[in-house]
Amino acid sequence: MIAPGKSHRPAAHETTTSTVLKVRDLGVDAVGPDGTDPIVSSFDLDLAPGETVGIVGESGSGKSLTARAIMGLLPGSLVARGQVEYGGRNLLELSEREWSHVRGREIGFVLQDPFTMLNPVFRCGRIIEESLIRDGRRRPPRSERRAEVLRRLAEVGLTDPSVADRYSFQLSGGMRQRVAVAAALARDPKILIADEPTTALDVTTQKEMLTLLRGVQKARGMSLVLITHDLRVAFAMCDRIHVMYGGSLIEVAPAADLESRPLHPYAQGLLLSEPSLDRRVVELPSIPGSVPKAREVVDCCAFATRCEWVADTCRQGRPPLLEVGRLRRSACVRLPEIGAAMDAKRARIDVAEPPTSEARSERPLIEIRDLRKEFRIGKRTVTALDGVSLSVNQGESVAIVGESGSGKTTLARTLLGLERCTSGDICIDGVPAHDWSKLSAADRRRLRGTVQMVFQDPYASLNPMRSIGSTLSEAIRSHDRGVKDTAGGVADLLKTVGLPPAYAQRKPAALSGGERQRVAIARALAVDPRLLVCDEPVSALDVSVRAQIVNLFATLRRERGVGFIFITHDLSMLRQITERVCIMHRGRLVESGPVDRILDHPTDPYTVKLLQSIPRSGAAWIDAPVTTEARRTPAGGGRRTGGRDLMGEVCDGGDTHGAA
Repeated sequence: MIAPGKSHRPAAHETTTSTVLKVRDLGVDAVGPDGTDPIVSSFDLDLAPGETVGIVGESGSGKSLTARAIMGLLPGSLVARGQVEYGGRNLLELSEREWSHVRGREIGFVLQDPFTMLNPVFRCGRIIEESLIRDGRRRPPRSERRAEVLRRLAEVGLTDPSVADRYSFQLSGGMRQRVAVAAALARDPKILIADEPTTALDVTTQKEMLTLLRGVQKARGMSLVLITHDLRVAFAMCDRIHVMYGGSLIEVAPAADLESRPLHPYAQGLLLSEPSLDRRVVELPSIPGSVPKAREVVDCCAFATRCEWVADTCRQGRPPLLEVGRLRRSACVRLPEIGAAMDAKRARIDVAEPPTSEARSERPLIEIRDLRKEFRIGKRTVTALDGVSLSVNQGESVAIVGESGSGKTTLARTLLGLERCTSGDICIDGVPAHDWSKLSAADRRRLRGTVQMVFQDPYASLNPMRSIGSTLSEAIRSHDRGVKDTAGGVADLLKTVGLPPAYAQRKPAALSGGERQRVAIARALAVDPRLLVCDEPVSALDVSVRAQIVNLFATLRRERGVGFIFITHDLSMLRQITERVCIMHRGRLVESGPVDRILDHPTDPYTVKLLQSIPRSGAAWIDAPVTTEARRTPAGGGRRTGGRDLMGEVCDGGDTHGAA
């Protein structure tokens, strides 16, 4: 749980009564041949000058569609209703021509994926230059336009003039996001709406982006609406927070008050699902089930199916959002009855649990010695792995941590035979595995049954055309061609990962993100492996779903003795899932040791920098400078494919040990 009681700056609306944006009863409906279905039922917002308001909630709660409705950017199949008042007008009534005078000039918009904002056929300078053009004004000379583009890039921390001459695919993820922010701010809007602007970035780049947004906001006196599912980011950045669930608002509160005492069971569930930074618990609290569709909960409390305090009154109509304290509103009709029980549950979660000691085998299951991997990019040689050595014992859980581009995914791919190492040794359960192409069929089958991989994006790793049962059956038969009862094996695998056997008939598109990740884990377990290599297995999941998956990993260790290698940049999870941590930077292991020592007493400056970048409550974390060496921004614009460098790593603003 996030520690309560942190000081926080006063909310902007406490010092001023003016409002730059007022949203009332905003709804979004899907229009089809059979009528309309609500997607967002009701949303209210008052935004004051210079204020930051956060909108939080799990995927499917309606956050992004709410932002798009405010911006008039809904697709044709969706219709917005209600009022969005800005400058004395209801923006929902504007024509597209009238919208062109509002978007960018009055209200800017930053999306989660900068690729959707930046035209890939235009150089970054031209993208910003086009955004700078004012309606009805004379086009300034080329030299003036160039100078203004460079000034705008410098405002977002991109001081290298060559960035203006590059295409978006030639930039790292963090640099692309900065260019997207510069384009959104080009017409000096009074309001900026940022939809998950840091979700795809590693912790250091995330902190840089948040610090950038805070600095620009202060310098311009701009209002900010920040959409995020990361409560720590919301607590650090926002004056007030709106919690959405099932297409409607269920709680509104000042950030510090929500952090110290949430007044809705769902908000409390989100809060408790956040892993503690400074202690280990036996099991992370999680919210069972998944977010319902808005149309499924129009006549009841949207959270009723997942709430441990649900009663008959919760199913008798939609609860209104009522004032429950100074500047606070909640949609829980049972709050007066269950408030004390909610407080007691938070207190119980705060109790620290001692770390457990696990018996280890004498011979390591995985041994890596002086591993080196080089890539040729044109005439350059890029070193992805530079003398990496580590070992993993049977049943052990080890984290490999570093920024994007540090070489951690290359290490995993080399271990699994998906890349061939340049030099060095890999031994898996006594079998030399530095070159899988030279292994016998029997040894390859043995290694596949020893080590399996769970990827970051389960949807991309599952065939969308095949049912879950078909996918799992194939995995079972690949391990044991003589198996007779594949249906029984599929049912057992689904039960192991906490899914009902009936899910075997479904396809991946019919499952939530957390359910798809469970299926991906089940497929890896089909060969009864001794070790799972998990490459960012929870980074794309909501906080409560992440807690469910982390608890599943703990169960698999306890009941099956499965070991893990976790590839991650999320340091907040480390204490809950591992006992040993290896820190990678520019292709090298710079520090390793027990997780408690690494997190509490790091010795390498790079590790210190990573830990300082973990989101913490309050504005002090955003404003605090990183006290170790600053990262170098790559000067070259190396060739990219699909936003990835040629080592298979997502580049998010760091120098990849010589990589572009």
